[in-house]
Formats: sequence, C-alpha cells, structure tokens
Amino acid sequence: MVGPAKPRRAALAFIFITVLLDVLALGVVVPVLPKLVVDFTGGNEARAARIYGLFGTTWAAMQLVCSPIFGSLSDRFGRRKVILASNFGLAFDYVVMALAPTWQWLFAGRIVSGITASSIPTAYAYITDVTPPEKRSASFGLVGAAFGVGFVLGPALGGFFGQMSPRLPFWISAGLSFANAMYGLFVLPESLSKERRAPFSWKRANPVGSLGFLAAKPGLFGLAAMNFLGYVAHVVYPSVFVLYVTHRYGWNQRTVGLTLAGFGVSAIVVQGALVGPVVRRLGERTALITGIAFGVIGLFTMGLAPSAELFWLSIPLAALWGLAGPPTMTLMSGRVSASEQGQLQGANNGLRAISELIGPSIFTLTFAYFIGAGRQFEAPGAPFFLASALLASSVALALKVAGPAPQSIKTPVSGGAAESAEAGH
Repeated sequence: MVGPAKPRRAALAFIFITVLLDVLALGVVVPVLPKLVVDFTGGNEARAARIYGLFGTTWAAMQLVCSPIFGSLSDRFGRRKVILASNFGLAFDYVVMALAPTWQWLFAGRIVSGITASSIPTAYAYITDVTPPEKRSASFGLVGAAFGVGFVLGPALGGFFGQMSPRLPFWISAGLSFANAMYGLFVLPESLSKERRAPFSWKRANPVGSLGFLAAKPGLFGLAAMNFLGYVAHVVYPSVFVLYVTHRYGWNQRTVGLTLAGFGVSAIVVQGALVGPVVRRLGERTALITGIAFGVIGLFTMGLAPSAELFWLSIPLAALWGLAGPPTMTLMSGRVSASEQGQLQGANNGLRAISELIGPSIFTLTFAYFIGAGRQFEAPGAPFFLASALLASSVALALKVAGPAPQSIKTPVSGGAAESAEAGH
C-alpha cells in the first residue's frame, strides 16, 4: 500500500497545479481582453461590448460541443494525453492572442481557447481514477480550492501587468500553460490503464449523446439536473455582480476587486479545508444538501442586503455552497464505470456550458427590468433572488436522488497512476 500512495499523491499534486495554472492563465487576461477589443474598434465601446459578448457566447458554445469529445477521447486514449494536448494548445492560443493584430484574430483565439480548455473536466476524471471513493470529495475539494486561488491571483496579476502592456498578460498566460504542459510531460503518469479504456464513439461524443448518456444511468440524470440548476444559479455572479454592487452601493473598481478577492479566499477555505472533514462527519448526501441550503441563504441575503456591510457578511454564507460540489461529483462518479469517467466529466462540462449560454441573458434582463424607469418599486437584488429560487428548487431533487450509488457499478482506483511505465509515453 505504501508504494502506490506516493505516486497517487504526486499525481493529485500535479492535477492541483494543472487546474491552478489553467485558472490563473484564464484570469490573467480578464482585465485586459475587453480593453484590447475596445482599442481594436477605435474606441467604440458599444460595438466593443457587442463583440465581447460574442466572445463569451462562442467560448461557451465551443465548450458545449467539445467537452463531450475530449471526455470520450480521454476514456479511449487516457487522461494524460488529453491534459497535455490541452495545455500545449492553450499555450499556443495565448501566443496567437498576444500577437493578434485585429479583434478577429482575438476572436479566433477565443474559439481555440474554448476548444482546448478541456483539461479541467479531464482532471476531474483523473481524480476519480486515482482516488478511492471515500476520499474523492476531499480531492475534488482541493481542485475547488485551486479554482479559488486562481480566481484571486489571476485578475490581480492581469491588472498589474496589464498596466505595463495590454499584451503582457497574454504572454504570461502562454508561459504558465507551457510550463504546466512541460511539467506534466515529465511528471504526470497515466491514470487509466489500457484494459479499462472504452472505444471512442461519435454517438456519445456530442452534446445530445452526452445528455442521453446521463439519462441512461440509474439515478444519474436527477443528479445532473440538480447540478445544472446550480450551474445556472452560479452564473448570476459573472453576469450581474459588478453591475449590481456598482448600482446599489456605488463601489469603485478597488472595492469590487477586494470583494472578489474575498469570494476567492472564502472558496479556498471551504473547498480546501472544510469539505473533507464535513463529508467525513456528515456523509455525501447531508453535506450536499447542507451546502445547497447555505447557497440559497447566501444568494438571498446578497439580493436583500441594503448595505455593503450586510453584503460582505453574506459572502461566507454563499461560499459554504461549495460544500455541495465535491459530494455531487463523488455521487455522480459512483454511478458510472471506470471507462466512462471522462465521458461523465465531458457531459458535466457540457451542462456548465449550456448554463453559461442561457444564464447571462436571464440575469441581466431581470436586473434591467427591476431597475428600469417606470417601476413602482426598484428591486436591484432580483437576479440574486432568482438564483436563490433556482438553487432552492434543486433541494427537492437532492432529497430524492442524492443516495448511494448502485452496488452493481464498480469504479475501483486505477493502478495506472501508481505505475510509471506509461509516464513517458
């Protein structure tokens, strides 16, 4: 038992670093990408806003189409090859965007970014391969903590280096992605042994096929529907957070940035430190429902908060929503076989992409309606109330479907990560 444990810990450390560097690379360009679009349109902010909206929609669409493909490819050829190809592809893509002479080149870069940003769902499949079922929630929580760290540091670094040159953050992201790929090339072992791989099928490797895959497994579709409601609710943050706090509290960019950092730190604490002990004490089902309940309360409080102080107090409550994610992933992974974990994660990422396609319109239109002229009363917090209601509706699903996986499904830990034979292949 001692022998496989060390490679498994090393593999999990690499996955943590992979996700961290991916999120950092994405976050670093956030502060400067809109400015570059504005510059390329000659300062026409209205036109730039429309173009930038197209960037986000296209990125989500690429994720929707390509996530099932990459998930199935990882089931067929192994996780390592897909993760490395994704990281090298992202590095090349950031170089293209750093050199882009027009917004059309930036747009092409965003398309490539949406296609190649598949290492995160494949990373979740990797964790399932190398982690015993009873430890998966804690491992998924560590990946969530990596998101938090990247969420805090990425935009901050991007803003700092972007002041020197709007192109510099792209070069930094390219360097991070390339370093990540090279690290994995020499360090990361394969987690899925050849005898446990599944043949690739275009019938499954598409958005419709991936939804059919979720519906075909006992108890999986209910968990996926519950997860989807959570994904949609979470889109309220990138959609209207800045608009909301600027309108209601009059915050400047510095206050917005510090508050976003507070979100990130809270996520790090919950995902990195609390998930494992809470799941061990309460079990996956109770931890999941508890997390959703905190999310409902936190989102509702954000929408209700008449003062900035109360909004800040709601952040730790909303962060405890993070208790629900890792147990959900654990319960879902327990309902498919070892050779289907990549397909599962691809389907999950496809659901997230759908939420990112429909969520922004839902919440921005709600916000616009309830602050518009002619309203008898103004309710700027309406998008957060709506998100809270969507999340509350998922509790009923959780109570029904968040039970243990059927005993007939076996997802043992792969020995691939403990074997170094394929590490250089």
